[in-house]
Amino acid sequence: MCAEDIRAGSPYRSPTRNGPSVTQEDFERVFEEVKTWGTYSNPSAGAWQTVASASVVEAAALVRSGRVVTTALPWNTVSGPSNANPALHYMTDLGVREAPEPSCNKDFIGVDYHGKAVSHLDALSHIAYKGLLYDGQTSKDVVTATGADFGSVSSLGSLVAPGVLLDFTVLFDVPWLEPGTAIHAEDILAAEEKLGVKITAGDAVLIRTGHFRRTHELGIWDSSDLSAGLHVDCMPLLAERGISVLGGDGDSDVRPSPTPGIHSPIHILAITAMGLPLLDNLDLEALGTACAEEDRYRFMFVVAPLNIPRGTGSPVNPLAVF
Repeated sequence: MCAEDIRAGSPYRSPTRNGPSVTQEDFERVFEEVKTWGTYSNPSAGAWQTVASASVVEAAALVRSGRVVTTALPWNTVSGPSNANPALHYMTDLGVREAPEPSCNKDFIGVDYHGKAVSHLDALSHIAYKGLLYDGQTSKDVVTATGADFGSVSSLGSLVAPGVLLDFTVLFDVPWLEPGTAIHAEDILAAEEKLGVKITAGDAVLIRTGHFRRTHELGIWDSSDLSAGLHVDCMPLLAERGISVLGGDGDSDVRPSPTPGIHSPIHILAITAMGLPLLDNLDLEALGTACAEEDRYRFMFVVAPLNIPRGTGSPVNPLAVF
């Protein structure tokens, strides 16, 4: 499908800017519609635990060629428009001393990973709305200066699930979606049809907008207030499908936000309402290529966050296996 087909009346519409706007009243209605409070036996893990043993077996059955694709960005120690707090990496010991053997080279890493420069997982303690975390937990009561007593990343453990890549650059036949472009529920349905894939319960769903192809070709920009991503109207559909985790090559939110006064509506609806962990800043360029070459957009997906007691998330390097 080419751009001319879209303009000439193809079933796939052209991508649009971040509208239509969503009023506070409508946002509250969607919040209540997708809310799953009281649903899970372990609310600290939320939708992550929808991946049962059968889902793992299904994921393993998707491995046929043995191709493994990493989705993490390189460790970024350089300050820039999207990296106000660069990651740290320095040597703490050099193996230049003499006997006894062996000599050792050692280094230190550290990172303020919530932001735009590090591929990371948001646990359920990360986002509060009106002072409440998922399942109605009062944020100030369960998250203190020493960490989170509810919804920590250590509550999640690892995830092995069927993964689905929705590649909207393929749907719209563009190299990337321009920053500010909103993806709507109808686009998700169209992408399923175009790519020959269906989102089912327990799936890990990844959204490719071509963010990092644009970065590589045009340069870095501050995506805090300008990025392609999901519109609020996507969330009832994703809630209905019962997915286990949502991720993308941005942070899932379209920016500017379509909801006045709410900077990150998708974060609120996913994490706080649905108990759905998010994967932010994934480099999905190689995965998009692999899916096209393997001629399938479903694969085994593995996420193993660091075991950080009371942490609000973790840097991650999720793997897609074909």
